[in-house]
Amino acid sequence: MNFWKLWNLSFGFFGVQIAYALQSANISRIFATLGADPHNLSYFWVLPPLMGILVQPIVGTLSDKTWTRFGRRIPYLFVGAAVAVLVMCLLPNAGSIGLTFSAAMIFGLCALMFLDTSINMAMQPFKMLVGDMVNEEQKAKAYSIQSFLCNAGSLVGYLFPYFFLLLGIANTAPVGVIPDTVIYSFYIGAAILIVCVIYTTVTVKEWNPEEYAEYNSLTPDPSPKERGEYSSAAESSHSKTKEAPSGAVGGAGMDSTSWFALLKDAPSAFWQIGLVQFFCWLAFMYMWTYTNGTIAETVWHTTEASSAGYQEAGAWVGVLFAVQAIGSVVWAVVLPRFSNTKLAYAVSLLIGGIGFVAVPFIDSQYLLFVPFLLIGCAWAAMLAMPFALVTNALQGYGHMGAYLGLFNGTICVPQIIAALLGGVILTLVGGHQYSMMVVAGISLFVGALCVGRIKK
Repeated sequence: MNFWKLWNLSFGFFGVQIAYALQSANISRIFATLGADPHNLSYFWVLPPLMGILVQPIVGTLSDKTWTRFGRRIPYLFVGAAVAVLVMCLLPNAGSIGLTFSAAMIFGLCALMFLDTSINMAMQPFKMLVGDMVNEEQKAKAYSIQSFLCNAGSLVGYLFPYFFLLLGIANTAPVGVIPDTVIYSFYIGAAILIVCVIYTTVTVKEWNPEEYAEYNSLTPDPSPKERGEYSSAAESSHSKTKEAPSGAVGGAGMDSTSWFALLKDAPSAFWQIGLVQFFCWLAFMYMWTYTNGTIAETVWHTTEASSAGYQEAGAWVGVLFAVQAIGSVVWAVVLPRFSNTKLAYAVSLLIGGIGFVAVPFIDSQYLLFVPFLLIGCAWAAMLAMPFALVTNALQGYGHMGAYLGLFNGTICVPQIIAALLGGVILTLVGGHQYSMMVVAGISLFVGALCVGRIKK
């Protein structure tokens, strides 16, 4: 494929990532504004990783068996994006439609659940489109394009609320009502999402079953085209005599017994890297949950969610997350220069831990750029190093796709555990949200120590 065909395959990911960034940077702000107690904030963050661990394997399995005139992955992509657009228009209005406190919370939770589900449903097909339609020589280039669009979408999504604040859009609202800067950010993000997804669906033509079989060295049964129609999801198990390799969709189609058998036989490095992952994702879960309250208290000296200072801090958090994303991109260029992968991994986590610990001690909104650049170093390593190490460890084990699908659990499960324990830990460290930044830093330090236990 030429560059633009590879670009078109992933362009919709730009819009999806804007939606994901808006969610990551604003969920705590939204629920705190609605009236959630800081000790309960982390519970709202159970939903994103829970939906991820449930939805992505299901979408992989179902889309693997679906053939329609509109494509194989694109129908799931389009439905997920359409639902996400609807929910993005509803979620920030949870406090504006005359509901009681309890009803607004329930409305917000339901909207968040559907938003998580739909974003995951829209996100997964982009990875699969590259797996389906790009040859081995071009996959690195295709995923690099996808990574660029991912980071660009994150930057845009993070900066939207502060951009609207600079334009003079109201950044405060009555108690329990979400400010217009956030509402407009979600509206514009939703519009960009659907435009980007429509662009991909119009410019990308997925292969039909015969073409897919030809390019993936499979032998199909009489094709749906020869039968006069494309097969439905229910008929799909008969559309080819040989299943697609498990690596194409993360082991879709394997039952839970097979998964348990694979986990039992996994190399020790699989679990050792998973232990590092636990401490890393715990740290970042607490960053997403408590940064808003931390910056409001340390820089704007307020803990009142309806105050102008708290809402200004909320807009500034998006800027800090954008700085973290920039730090991640820069550090990703440095990482390959390390001759030792484990050393690069450990050093990156130590640098990120220092960044986290420094946050509570800085009361200048601009000096905060420094620790968040450092935190970006850890983020870059977390996105690259674990998969590099685990794929090397799995050479010769077979079922690479299935193992990588299971390895996704080392991302989701720690976040779920961290979210469930957040309120308890916040109480233990004195109730100040900035203390959770120190907890996050210590967690990364422990993760860096655990890197030394990984057997290459």
